[in-house]
Amino acid sequence: MRLWRAPALKNGCIQGSDISPTRYHEVIVWLREMSSVFQFSSETFALGVCVLNSLLATVKTHLKYLKCMAITSLILAAKINEEDEVIASVKDLLEQSRCKFSTAEILRMERVILNKLHWDLYIATPMDFIHIFHGLLMSRHPQLMLAGSQKRPCLQASLWTRQVQHCMACHQLWQFKGSILALAIITLELERLTPDWFSVFTDLLRKAQIESTEFICCKEIVDEYLTGLELSLPTNAVYILDAASMLAFRGYDVQEGDGDGNKKTAVRAKRAEKGDQDMDDFYDGFWCLYDEDVSVKTGNHRLQDAQKQISPCPPLRPSSSQ
Repeated sequence: MRLWRAPALKNGCIQGSDISPTRYHEVIVWLREMSSVFQFSSETFALGVCVLNSLLATVKTHLKYLKCMAITSLILAAKINEEDEVIASVKDLLEQSRCKFSTAEILRMERVILNKLHWDLYIATPMDFIHIFHGLLMSRHPQLMLAGSQKRPCLQASLWTRQVQHCMACHQLWQFKGSILALAIITLELERLTPDWFSVFTDLLRKAQIESTEFICCKEIVDEYLTGLELSLPTNAVYILDAASMLAFRGYDVQEGDGDGNKKTAVRAKRAEKGDQDMDDFYDGFWCLYDEDVSVKTGNHRLQDAQKQISPCPPLRPSSSQ
């Protein structure tokens, strides 16, 4: 409660800056991508966003500094959450992110952030409350985990993690503390899982000491936002296994010949003739998956047989207007 701060909107921009919600959303999405590239945990990403929000709520700034502030906030969060061997040098991180900032600029921004936030970055994030609430649910309602063998839906913290990451980019959810946002996401899942969701929810609401009116407002916004994300996903997508390319990768498309140009393909052919049992087992799984009865042959004969048995996926057609 003491450390939580959130930026406010004024005249379509973050108060004290020229940063629009759209620009903010783009930077948070980019920050999530960089967190994945750096192999940081979801907790580090969440803390980085909270540090950035606290900074935007404290100082006046300009759009041109936003990306530098964001990547520096993520680096500071990594120094708190990640093991030393996971964190690369600032120079390497900048190279991986393809940022045009110098190491000196990042170090100067670090000092600015630490001074403005009084060197206190241990902010409780929505991800922290996801873990807390998940632990409470599992200890008090263990029946919610009886899903795997009985083919019943269960609580999945990994799903909530992805949803939290999406919601942290939504400017409409700035005003809600991490505990409220986490509980809203969990409650939406509880409604889908169990008819007795209300008793489970009220227990968490009481423990978190959250006002019901504020929670209901947050839950409605989260539901609308996540539904919009699902509707925006591309539909009617088809993924086709290209068996010809797969066989080429294994070396079955190798033709006899000599010369330096055929050295690499000759090596692949030699490996195919010897038979790599692990690789065979791996690809045989794909043949079974797609019901392709491909006999075990070598050379171009197997490639030709496979090509004959592959039936192309029919083109998609628009549904009838009736």
